[in-house]
Amino acid sequence: MSEKEQYELLSTDGMLVKRPLLIGTDFAVAGFKEQEWQKVLM
Repeated sequence: MSEKEQYELLSTDGMLVKRPLLIGTDFAVAGFKEQEWQKVLM
């Protein structure tokens, strides 16, 4: 699936995106827990 097709699918079905996802070079954090985000961003 191309990136364009992925964006089109996401734009038509909001249930595909359930929580924020923060991705860095050496980490990934799913959901929003402020303390976890601060730990990886500081």
